[in-house]
Amino acid sequence: MQDNDKTTTSQQPETFEVVEAEHRTGARHKGVYLLPNLFTTGALFAGFYAIVAAMNGLFENAALGIIIAGILDGMDGGVARLTNTQSKFGAEYDSLSDCVAFGVAPGLVAYSWGLSELGKFGWMAAFIYVACAALRLARFNVQAETTDKRFFIGLPSPTGAGLVATLVWLGASRGVQGDDISWIVALVVAGAGLLMVSSVKYHSFKEFHIGRVPFKVLLGVIIAFAIVFLDPPLVLLTAAVLYVIAGLLMSLWQLRKSV
Repeated sequence: MQDNDKTTTSQQPETFEVVEAEHRTGARHKGVYLLPNLFTTGALFAGFYAIVAAMNGLFENAALGIIIAGILDGMDGGVARLTNTQSKFGAEYDSLSDCVAFGVAPGLVAYSWGLSELGKFGWMAAFIYVACAALRLARFNVQAETTDKRFFIGLPSPTGAGLVATLVWLGASRGVQGDDISWIVALVVAGAGLLMVSSVKYHSFKEFHIGRVPFKVLLGVIIAFAIVFLDPPLVLLTAAVLYVIAGLLMSLWQLRKSV
């Protein structure tokens, strides 16, 4: 009995700890970087809020939650690069956050607003979107080191989520019942999902860096903000649609050149 007691007391309790290897020095560090993961957590919270808001019929708030998640998601990577705090944990956490904010949340928001009346066809359209978003993120993680950084293969999940969210936002802000245009909603939701797993190339704009820019660039940004605030849902939906069409046209042009 004494030997068993000694064995039991000598065992170390399990703890939840993250240990990552530093590739440059070979050292191992405990813990995670706080700043970029705060932005990722904010995006995750915004996506979760969008789901809760949709469950309560607050569709404009739900759409805004997804849009805010997209803004925060765009900031966490930039913050990590600027502060040199990139990590494998951060990349994995960001991917899981994206699956909720840009996969599950838009699918459920769209289903609650305009797909529930379609019955099985409605939830099938929503599921196609959610599944394609998850596949898009998995494929991106696998191909991240080998693809051209200037382009995304398939529609980026934040843009797909923005397309769905701004459609809901525009309809809800105009007093349109989603059930009245359920087939249009289903087409947009399923189409966005399929574009995410397509081979269509979309410009990533990653070659543009934050830093010193000509004065006219700053002026252009100010004008862009002013245009957005004229009618946010309409302008943002228009921008998302134009981005989708631009990618399709560029792929068709490249296909025509290769024939």
